Amino acid sequence: MNLQDILLIYEYNYWADHRILTASEKVSEKQFLAPANFPFGGLRGTLVHILDAEYAWRMFLQNNDWSAPELKPEDFPTLASIQERWQSEEKEFRAYLASLNDEAMDVHRHYDTPEGNHRDRIQWHCLLHVVNHGTQHRSEAAAILTDLGSSPGDLDFTVFLNSLKKS
Repeated sequence: MNLQDILLIYEYNYWADHRILTASEKVSEKQFLAPANFPFGGLRGTLVHILDAEYAWRMFLQNNDWSAPELKPEDFPTLASIQERWQSEEKEFRAYLASLNDEAMDVHRHYDTPEGNHRDRIQWHCLLHVVNHGTQHRSEAAAILTDLGSSPGDLDFTVFLNSLKKS
């Protein structure tokens, strides 16, 4: 995989994130904070989990260190507080991506899991994982939002590609 492909995948990632965040603006504060039967709870917990994963992986990829503090739902009392941090994280991740080149895509990244398992991953695999992870949890957020009457609409990659042709 080359850097141009990764950058396109990240453009999709941010496009889909923005659709979820925009749809989230249409729910009430009570709905935003309400629990739900999903792995990270309701909408707030799910959004914070997506954001936390992007932040943690960026910190690891930039600094070869997993010591970034975990982002927790209670640290984000409002959607606006999540959106503010999300904008900052997107800017930081985009800057990190801009620092890479094609050769960097094949660099091996080594780390140990909390369970003590050693991992040897190729950089582009890690970068793709971040987007794929976001896709999984955005689908959960989309289901929550749809149940609340605020569907984000289609989040398909092909819909994103079609949106590029319109601009």
